[in-house]
Amino acid sequence: MRYLLYYWPGIQGRGEFIRLAFECAGQPYDDVARRDMDAMLRIMGRKAKDRPFAPPFLRAGRLLIAQTANILFYLGPRLGLAPASQAGRLLAHQHQLTIADWLAEAHDTHHPIGSGLYYEDQKPESKRRAADFTRHRLRKFLGYFENMEKAKRITYVQLSLFQMVEGLRYAFPATMKRIEKRYPRVMEAHERVAELPRIRAYLASERRLPFNEQDIFRRYPELDAVS
Repeated sequence: MRYLLYYWPGIQGRGEFIRLAFECAGQPYDDVARRDMDAMLRIMGRKAKDRPFAPPFLRAGRLLIAQTANILFYLGPRLGLAPASQAGRLLAHQHQLTIADWLAEAHDTHHPIGSGLYYEDQKPESKRRAADFTRHRLRKFLGYFENMEKAKRITYVQLSLFQMVEGLRYAFPATMKRIEKRYPRVMEAHERVAELPRIRAYLASERRLPFNEQDIFRRYPELDAVS
């Protein structure tokens, strides 16, 4: 199978959750828009029943699959990154959908009014939203995953949890430094992924783009409120 991944070039974004799965499995993939942005835009602009609303989306043979959690639900069993049982796969999908909610809330700390506005146009609202996120919502999500049953082997959920911790450490370093010790199982899962040889090699490669202030996770010191 030849896998074609389509996502905005220049940022990790939601596409990174899928890249981590490919990299962990040692599965070759073509990150199409990094070399041919027009190819992605043509798919988004066509009139077809399977036209994706937004990246990321994946071409797998004749299938065109959109939405991060949906893509990982498809790829997980094929890459050896999903539980064997139906109940296990559904639970993994449930966790991934929860991560999608968590990611959206992290994004909304710097764009609480609208994605079409600049951060500078919504700074007061961002400070209020970020304060609630760092004091309450972040801890609620971390607590949820702290109580998740420890996986016997790495699945795409652990890879996605790794990415969340990495992104949150970048965006909210002071907050994370203060509260991380309360969630040892989450941090253990993060370190377990970081130590995987293929992931370690990926993180050191040029394929792993750095976090930046055009991405979902952004570092604005004024939003890193620690209560």
